[in-house]
Amino acid sequence: MDVRNVRLRLASWLLLFTMPVLAQQGTETVEPLTVTVGVNHSPPYRILEAGHKGGLYLEIFEEIADRLGWQVKYREAPFRRVLLMLQRGEVDVMLGPLRTDGREDYMTFVAPAFPPERRLFFYLDDDHRITRYNDLYGRTVGVLDGATYFSRFDRDRDLIKESAPHYENLMLMMEKGRVDVVIAPELVGLYTISRLQLPAQVSPFFVPGERSWIAVSDKSPALKYADDIRAALKLIEREGIKENLVLKYLEQPAQ
Repeated sequence: MDVRNVRLRLASWLLLFTMPVLAQQGTETVEPLTVTVGVNHSPPYRILEAGHKGGLYLEIFEEIADRLGWQVKYREAPFRRVLLMLQRGEVDVMLGPLRTDGREDYMTFVAPAFPPERRLFFYLDDDHRITRYNDLYGRTVGVLDGATYFSRFDRDRDLIKESAPHYENLMLMMEKGRVDVVIAPELVGLYTISRLQLPAQVSPFFVPGERSWIAVSDKSPALKYADDIRAALKLIEREGIKENLVLKYLEQPAQ
């Protein structure tokens, strides 16, 4: 191997091993931004209560921001409103949206930072138990306003859907008989029924989940640091921090 090739290989290895260090020393390599994150209250992913901000998604992003030397501010709004704020550039970041073609028109999906979760169908009345997709027809399904679940379901105009801004609202609507079934990601659905102490059950029919993302508004100055966000995420994965946070919320789905 000639000297030039040796140098190139050494340079590649040095870059590989210094990237995590650069990400950790974010204040030296990345502009110390203040980023505004648009969030909807959706425990246990995003918890926004009096005197307390937390949840799996927020804790993961805080670890990333810490390594970049960024300050984080939060603006709370319903899910659909957060999408609009991101589109207008009123917030920089959104935590947890699924990747869709329409959303790619105004946001960049920077990193699939959050684990995939099954889409479950919750019910109270045994007559509303869902064993196959066709069982959904003729039933009223509660959905989060502005959310996407899976392609066939999202596009199916023959289904009867009722929306609400929070999963708590949907579960209470089911308790009152206003919806027959609620579709929800696994962790948030289980958390919500536990917190509300509802005797809801999970249907045998479910849909595998997709990874959800850290998304940055195309109008945000943070967008030019997409590579740095990804590097910081890899660092907390190597350190085992991300895995520990996921296990923390899986083991304690409701407080």
